[in-house]
Amino acid sequence: MVTIKTTYLGDLSTENIHVQSGAKIITDAPCDNRGKGQSFSPTDLLATSLGNCIMTIMGIHAMDHGIDMVGTQLEITKIMASDPRRVAEVVVEFFFPKKNYTDKEKQLIESVAGKSPVPLSLHSDLIQTIKFNW
Repeated sequence: MVTIKTTYLGDLSTENIHVQSGAKIITDAPCDNRGKGQSFSPTDLLATSLGNCIMTIMGIHAMDHGIDMVGTQLEITKIMASDPRRVAEVVVEFFFPKKNYTDKEKQLIESVAGKSPVPLSLHSDLIQTIKFNW
């Protein structure tokens, strides 16, 4: 079954429809690559996918152990390289709410970071830096 249907809108923008839900994402090329920077670029979505996949697998693991992660925030920094133009590093920084997590709970949550589908699918040359702020 098709997962996503994409239409090129012109001017380096696309509309992407998630077939199951109907949710839409518009992309635009970044300003430094002839785009207008009016939406996520494809490489922004790669970085977003990495951070959100890690957050999701951590959330699953937390639920399985009765740990409340609600309110956890994430900051994602994408670092580009040139020649060839590519994502060289993604910094994923977690900010957990002040909920007096035990050392065991912190270790359980941190133990699954980088062990979910997106981090495991990316090329080994892409540096994945994961930081935790408790």
